[in-house]
Amino acid sequence: MPSPRTWPAGSGVRERRLRRLVAVVLAVAVLALSGCGSDRQPNAVAGLTGSDNHGFHGTYLDTPYLVPDLTLTDTAGAPYSLAAAPAPLKIVFFGYTKCPDICQVVMSTIASAVSRLKADQRDRVQVVFVTTDPGRDTRPVLRTYLDRLDPAFVGLTGELPRIIDLAKPLKVFIEKGARLPSGGYDVTHTTEVFGVAGNQARLAWGQDTSPSAMAADIIKLLRS
Repeated sequence: MPSPRTWPAGSGVRERRLRRLVAVVLAVAVLALSGCGSDRQPNAVAGLTGSDNHGFHGTYLDTPYLVPDLTLTDTAGAPYSLAAAPAPLKIVFFGYTKCPDICQVVMSTIASAVSRLKADQRDRVQVVFVTTDPGRDTRPVLRTYLDRLDPAFVGLTGELPRIIDLAKPLKVFIEKGARLPSGGYDVTHTTEVFGVAGNQARLAWGQDTSPSAMAADIIKLLRS
């Protein structure tokens, strides 16, 4: 296709085709982003950067978010409380397996970050994926999804109101979205990842955090 700068004046047909192509690309981009997070929804780390981020790449929470002691169910059917789990550091993300884009990107970032840790560091970290779509994310579905990333990752499900109760103190917004032509539906949710020690979320990473930056922060949290 010739460059737009070389098209002769009056090439109206080509210009109309170009405008239609741009419109289609923009429409696809909007559709892809609609399922995981939205700029209309609260951002879990908005306004919290402060003047001293303590050397972290993510956002250090000077006032930690307190994780409620609520029990969900892991993929083996066992009860699991995020607040009471004994792992020294839990890396927590709320998402769903049918998310069209962002969830997979974020979870891949987490998997890559964890793979950069030394064995003794990795043993002190537990990655926890909390579904925002328990109606479709059954325990087997969650397990299959997480096994593709790392079999050690924990998947949690439960009744949606209980998941929302767990998410609210972390400023994670969850809402079932519009039904899609395919018959499915989107789930709108914020997309931050949290570093949780005990029952306190101490650090939050945005969806654009690189694996190397997240790995460096995890190591720093383990040392603190």
